[in-house]
Amino acid sequence: MSAGCIVLASASPRRRRLLAEMGVTFEVVVPQVVEVHYLDDLHGSVRENAALKCEWCRQRHPKATILAADTGIEFEGRTIMKPDSREEAAAFLRMFSGHSHTVMTGVALHVPGREIRLHVESSWVQFRALSDEVIEAYIEKVNPLDRAGAYDINECGEMIVAGHRGSYTNIVGLPVEVVAGWLGVGS
Repeated sequence: MSAGCIVLASASPRRRRLLAEMGVTFEVVVPQVVEVHYLDDLHGSVRENAALKCEWCRQRHPKATILAADTGIEFEGRTIMKPDSREEAAAFLRMFSGHSHTVMTGVALHVPGREIRLHVESSWVQFRALSDEVIEAYIEKVNPLDRAGAYDINECGEMIVAGHRGSYTNIVGLPVEVVAGWLGVGS
C-alpha cells in the first residue's frame, strides 16, 4: 500500500509529529468517543480504544484510510491513563519513581475494502528515583495532563527516565515501526 493521504484519528501533537516525520500526508480528525479504561487490562483498553476511534472516523469518512491509536501505562498490574489534575500527575510520577512500568499503544488501521488491522505494541520504561523538587520542576516544564502517565519521554525525559527497552516511538505514542510497515513507508 502506498502512503497517500490518510486520516489520523487523534488529537495528539506527538502522533502528528511522528507521522509527519515519516513523510506521510495526513489530515487530523479528532474522534468523539467515550474511551474505555479497564483497570486491570491495559492491553484490552488501548486495543479497544484504538478500534473505537478508527470506527468513529470510518463511519464519517468511509473512503479514507484511517489510522487511530491509544496509549496507556501498566504499573504493578494497574492501568494508568492521563491524569485529571496536576496533583494526580505528581502522584503518578511519585508512584513511578525508582520503578519500571510498561507502555502500551493500541494501533488501528482501516483501508477501504479491507479488514481493520489492530496491533498493541509494548515497551518497558525505568524511572529514576525522583525527589519532590524534580517532580515539581518536571511538571512546570511539561504539561502532564495530555499524556498517559503524566510524562513524555521525548520532552525533558532525561529528568525522570533512567532507561527503556522496546520501541522508543511507542513510548512517545505511536509505534512508528509498525505503522511504517503497514503503510509501506520508510521509518
